[in-house]
Amino acid sequence: METSGRIIIVPTPIGNLGDITLRAVEVLQSADRIACEDTRHSGQLLAHLGISGKPLVSLHEHNEARRAPDLVAAAKAGETIALISDAGMPGVSDPGYRVIQACIETDTPFEVLPGPSAVITALIGSGFPCHAFRFGGFLSVKSGKRRSALAAAIDSGETGIFFESPHRIVSTLEILTEINPAALTCVARELTKKFETYHRGTAAEVLAHFQAHPPKGEIVLLVHTEKT
Repeated sequence: METSGRIIIVPTPIGNLGDITLRAVEVLQSADRIACEDTRHSGQLLAHLGISGKPLVSLHEHNEARRAPDLVAAAKAGETIALISDAGMPGVSDPGYRVIQACIETDTPFEVLPGPSAVITALIGSGFPCHAFRFGGFLSVKSGKRRSALAAAIDSGETGIFFESPHRIVSTLEILTEINPAALTCVARELTKKFETYHRGTAAEVLAHFQAHPPKGEIVLLVHTEKT
């Protein structure tokens, strides 16, 4: 017997809560349960939206593989389940990928709502070419792997986009400057929040700025070098 159950991937604001879409709010209001990366963090968003009484289930990197079959089974039984991460689009360096794979493998209906994304926001705000780009996720804590990822992005001729920790950004900019001090570089920080900033220049120039002004907050690093 067919049911109307499904899993809906719902992007949430990356900073400014006003960026939630009307459709996302409707889904969160009508869902039978909400799968959250951090139930406490998501509870604050739901309270802001005036949504209460919804069953919440934790879904993070350490339990997603185990929880995915349960969510699929619930959807198969007729539940509508909203899946959200702490910020932005689930699945982009956040939980969600394994649940979507489980839906595809079991022919379970799912939808993906459009919405906020730090990757696209930073790309457009950087002013760098956006007709072709590569997203490398979080840069490795290991300097050798960071160097390889940055070098590959520069060699590609496309705009490279990475997430980076404020505690490592100076070290990463030092590596980037060693590879190519003239590489166009942008550090997009605290996107959509009160203290949002974009720092653009050569790798060497951006490094000098952050050596003098250690950054705080969430960072997206973009690099670009025209291929000759």
